[in-house]
Amino acid sequence: MKPLGLRDVIGPIMIGPSSSHTAGACRIALMARSLLSAPPCAVEFVLYGSFAHTYRGHGTDRALTAGILGCLPDDERLREAFDLAADMGVDVTISPDTVTEVTHPNTVDVRVRDERGDFMEVRGVSIGGGAAKIVRIDGIDVDVTGAYHNMIVYQDDAPGVLAHITACLSGRGVNIGTVRLHRTEKAGDAFTVLELDDVVSDEVIARILEFPAIKSVRFIPAPSLSRPADAITPVMYPASARKTFQQLDFANAEELLAYCREEGVAISRAFADREEALMSTRPAEEVTTEAYLDHVLQVMRASATRPLSQAAPSMGGLIGGEAQRVAQLGDKGLLSPLFWRMSAYALAVMETNASMGCIVAAPTAGSSGVLPAVLMALQDTFSFSHRQMRDAVLNAGAIGYLITRNATVAGAEGGCQAEIGSASAMAASAAAELMGASPAACLHAASTAISNTLGMVCDPIGGLVEAPCQMRNASAASNALIAAQCALAGIAHIAPFDETVDAMYRVGRALPAELRETALGGMATCPSCMAFNVQLSKA
Repeated sequence: MKPLGLRDVIGPIMIGPSSSHTAGACRIALMARSLLSAPPCAVEFVLYGSFAHTYRGHGTDRALTAGILGCLPDDERLREAFDLAADMGVDVTISPDTVTEVTHPNTVDVRVRDERGDFMEVRGVSIGGGAAKIVRIDGIDVDVTGAYHNMIVYQDDAPGVLAHITACLSGRGVNIGTVRLHRTEKAGDAFTVLELDDVVSDEVIARILEFPAIKSVRFIPAPSLSRPADAITPVMYPASARKTFQQLDFANAEELLAYCREEGVAISRAFADREEALMSTRPAEEVTTEAYLDHVLQVMRASATRPLSQAAPSMGGLIGGEAQRVAQLGDKGLLSPLFWRMSAYALAVMETNASMGCIVAAPTAGSSGVLPAVLMALQDTFSFSHRQMRDAVLNAGAIGYLITRNATVAGAEGGCQAEIGSASAMAASAAAELMGASPAACLHAASTAISNTLGMVCDPIGGLVEAPCQMRNASAASNALIAAQCALAGIAHIAPFDETVDAMYRVGRALPAELRETALGGMATCPSCMAFNVQLSKA
């Protein structure tokens, strides 16, 4: 598997409200577009499973439309995708299918005709965290993940095709990661799907097409879900890069802490060293870590402040205006300035997310309000520098990376504790480091935050990332500061971080399916909430 990095945990930077239903849907359509020989002129999206039931409230229909038009998941034009399609002369049809059973709940068939008159049908699934894969092309089962560069060769199943392809690639120094052949039958139609480490030029593609049995070649670049145009920097990669990364690829908190002690560095510096080593193994132009962190902080600040002056009604209609009301109450309420600001920021980010604004999934869209709320409120209160804020994000990234690697941050797999609990742990550790805590104390803060949310169920009303998600983000931010305060006071958590993460994972796996993002249990089944479900289905 592709090693996890900062961008996998603090990201994607995306238009809300759902990393799987919005960003992942956009990515599916983008991948489908890359397979076309000409721009699309008509497309039908057939939605299945969860996509079919909640597409309006999640903006899945808009995200798919924007993706087929070439928009990235962080493009604010996702909200106006239908108008954009009309302006471009692309006919879009949305067809929810709530009857047909599919293997994955987030499944869509993209049936598209391009300007040359060619027709193609692609099935894609959104696998979480903004990631997606193509599982079928024109009736042939494939497996195109998009984690790396992909090249898809449509061919007759004939001898010599693979040898020709690999010769063309190796002759131009393109390294092949994996090769898979998918065919209808022996000597029938087939697709060869290659995962590549390098970009393939038009010259190489033209040479591959010279083979008589090859009908078409499509190149799908690895996703770059948020790439500031002025921050692309080419890097030279030493031969020892992979070995260096392996030495810094901390498998657990124990290894991370050992490195911090040996080098005398904070968690943020240790994770920055790992990120630098990871980036040096990727033979492609990438946004520098510093530029990415700057972009993250910029989006976080905007998503946490905009709704304070202008309420942002959600797509599903459950939330909107709460952040502004808390901010207006301010010092007249029960909370200190630090805590009421933090609460308002957390509510605001979730309003931004639910109204299809731009947010940073940290680690998910459903928990995207926790980390920015804590960081922005602390910066407002203590005037931390921009560099300190960068380090805080790196620290949070390290905690999120360890949880993602050894457990899960997906509500569908581990309940709300996996999303909100992880975000709270990330924020607690970051806050502790900002206030001068040692790496060990940061891990105690993260462990405490997780244990305080252990067993929290994922029960979104109407299946939307709105309620009770919004209020839980504010609560998780408060939990993070309490956990950090205890760690700063020298209070150690009863179990090491790795054991606490394992406990969270086991608890999540033990939760019944009704309490893991299905909207079939918990608050989602209260009579008032069920009435909203009926109203939403008729909308």
